[in-house]
Amino acid sequence: MPSQVEIEACVNGKRGRWQIEPRLLLVDFLRRDLWLTGCHVGCDDGVCGACTVLFDGAPIKSCLMLAVQIDGADVTTVEGLGQPGRLHPVQQAFIDAQAVQCGYCTPGFVVAAAAMLERETPLTDEAVCRGLIGNLCRCGSYANIVKAVRSVASQRAAGASDIGDGCDER
Repeated sequence: MPSQVEIEACVNGKRGRWQIEPRLLLVDFLRRDLWLTGCHVGCDDGVCGACTVLFDGAPIKSCLMLAVQIDGADVTTVEGLGQPGRLHPVQQAFIDAQAVQCGYCTPGFVVAAAAMLERETPLTDEAVCRGLIGNLCRCGSYANIVKAVRSVASQRAAGASDIGDGCDER
């Protein structure tokens, strides 16, 4: 096995190339190599969802994926959802609904909720709970998390997309 492999991917709208160890987990690559620390390491078993990111638009647990697997793909972390000075609607809704306590799980919930809002309508309380089943909040903020996601769903214009504009070729 080679000690380093080259990958090319689009992370948060910016294309890049990196030399990485083949066994490096995606969560560690994002945090250690790219300094995208919004992706949290929680359980290391794919249970808690704190490390959730979007892989080609689908939510995945980055602690269960090798970084080499993103070669050629688009990855979006919580940092890539909003823009400086303009939060993603889900980020703002979490603030407005006070859907955070300690905040450790919040990035994973926000990313998972943003993906769910892109693919599911209508969003009942049951649908939101089902869509976020892979994320755990140890503080018990579930009622406010559901309230935040439902508020975004009710405010969205039909067909509007909030998950990035693709990769910038710079």
